[in-house]
Amino acid sequence: MDMSGTETLSGAAAPPMAAPMAAIVVAAGQGLRAGQALPKQFALWRGKPVVRHSVETLLRAGVAPVVVMIPQGAGALAEAALAGLDVRLTAGGATRQQSVCLGLSALEADRPAHVLIHDAARPLLPMAVIARLRAALADHDAAIPVLPVVDSLIHADGAGMGQPADRNALRRVQTPQAFRFPAILAAHRAWPGAADAGDDAQVARAAGITVALVEGDEALHKLTFAADFTAAAAPPVRIGTGYDVHRLADGEELWLCGVKIEHEQGLEGHSDADVAIHALVDALLGALGAGDIGRHFPPSDPQWRGASSGRFLTHAAGLVAEAGYRLGNADVTIVCEAPKIGPHREAMRARLAELLGVDIGAVSVKATTTERLGFTGRGEGIAAQAVASLLRSEG
Repeated sequence: MDMSGTETLSGAAAPPMAAPMAAIVVAAGQGLRAGQALPKQFALWRGKPVVRHSVETLLRAGVAPVVVMIPQGAGALAEAALAGLDVRLTAGGATRQQSVCLGLSALEADRPAHVLIHDAARPLLPMAVIARLRAALADHDAAIPVLPVVDSLIHADGAGMGQPADRNALRRVQTPQAFRFPAILAAHRAWPGAADAGDDAQVARAAGITVALVEGDEALHKLTFAADFTAAAAPPVRIGTGYDVHRLADGEELWLCGVKIEHEQGLEGHSDADVAIHALVDALLGALGAGDIGRHFPPSDPQWRGASSGRFLTHAAGLVAEAGYRLGNADVTIVCEAPKIGPHREAMRARLAELLGVDIGAVSVKATTTERLGFTGRGEGIAAQAVASLLRSEG
């Protein structure tokens, strides 16, 4: 395509909205710090190209037209990343400010009342932020989303730590930034000197426009470094299931959920045969995609003969932590006619929570019968099933 102009990718028309609002998505940088094979705006993040996430949100919000500023020569990449979406692709400039100015000029014939200017590197765009910005434009020429600064701040100099800064007077600035279109177009065209402003609010303020502040959102995190993509590769939630059966036999101890229960029979197995813990270990390993308990503690290995199953559970919990996750919750169901589980339930929950290093509220233990059907109904053995959810640790 002729990158000196604008190309439209066809798709479903955006729904109508109360006040015409267009958008410019700035995706014309190189994104080299992100360490991706492609410019970061076109790299995959959570299953989609980065730029596609926010563009889809804008279209769902009824924002149209949406102009996406892309690097010179990146037409094919952009078309693939945004296939099927009703957007306009326009070549950007050497700086962010130049790209925005070109985007505003591309919208001039549409004469939108308002415009959102957004960085493609912020893929998660909450609808609530768009709504707050839109509402602010009823009374202001410009509005930006901001968040408070929660860390202590200092001025740094060549010798080390300088004077502290007053964080109460500072805010973290995000995008999208919202403007009445004629005001921001005039402000960009009146900008003096080099086109190197850090964002469009600076351009507006230099033109004497009062910029309102609205509440931002932590979800608007900017993808900058390779670690931002590495973290996203791990799903935020993982779920695993486990199931185990052991035969009841004379002369064996009965251990369930790490608690020894007095009973006329116990469970037969290579270790202490704690069927409930074995099911829970398999649930944790399954959530990680790390095989099953037999792979980690093979029954052919004599070192595990008579071993406490608590060791297996702490091992699995360690693997969870090493993978960057923490337990969300664990739910264990014991299937047997006898013994009665109710009198031991709280002790079982407490022991599992201790082994897992979590609050007892994250652990559930319950029991059921098979109405005397099958091997558990005949009292030949005990079965257990477990479900565990893992949450990705932050930081």
